[in-house]
Amino acid sequence: MRPLRSVPIKWDDRAVSAHLVWVLLAASVAAFALAGLSAVAGFGGGVVLLPIFTALFGLRVAVPVLTLAQLSSNGSRAWLNREEIRWRIVARFAVGAVPLAVAGGLIFAAAPLGVLKRVLGLFLIGVVVWRRWDPQPRPPRLGSFVGIGAASGFGSAVLGSVGPITAPFFLAYGLVRGAYIGTEAVCALSMHGAKIAAYGGGQLLSLRVLLLGAAITPATLAGAWSGKRIADRLSDAAFARLVEAALLVAGVVFVLGV
Repeated sequence: MRPLRSVPIKWDDRAVSAHLVWVLLAASVAAFALAGLSAVAGFGGGVVLLPIFTALFGLRVAVPVLTLAQLSSNGSRAWLNREEIRWRIVARFAVGAVPLAVAGGLIFAAAPLGVLKRVLGLFLIGVVVWRRWDPQPRPPRLGSFVGIGAASGFGSAVLGSVGPITAPFFLAYGLVRGAYIGTEAVCALSMHGAKIAAYGGGQLLSLRVLLLGAAITPATLAGAWSGKRIADRLSDAAFARLVEAALLVAGVVFVLGV
């Protein structure tokens, strides 16, 4: 009986494998760093990860992969801050966010992303100016989080991440540190779960997307844990300044269309 001959590996196959390893490594490093940022500031990781993932995977793959990464990131932040979550806010936010996230996910492929990103960028920069102009704004009413959730759910499904949009409302309501981070994380989970369902219905959850999402999950969880340790050492004033700085960065990213 003749022994089976092994199939030789072609050099181009090795090049493809090496390229995939480097892409996953770059995505994991970015996910770790920006999950840490999200754990400290309560948001921001998704905003910066979107252009990075788009460069690595392409937009059609980047948005659902980002959503999978955000599920693990927000889930870990919610668990780490579970004792300070404001569930009354979460319930009202989810009422508006879930149906609009589904609707936005279903029309994601046809959304005019370029113009919308620039409008959102100007809005975020304006929010920081407004906070400097009026550092003690009137807090929003509890019922207004239904509308905030609706706008956030739709925008998140279309753009991949709009965490900076919700930040001023949570801050103005008086949430800081663990209460802000935990509450925002659970609100985000309600959106991301609905988006995953919509992307699945739109046949965007391919095997490649699922494998990429699973591959970067460990780095995302590690980054969230590291960021939590940093956030516990921040004063309220330093926390607010960090959030405003992240808002400005996110606004510039959107305006430049990166």
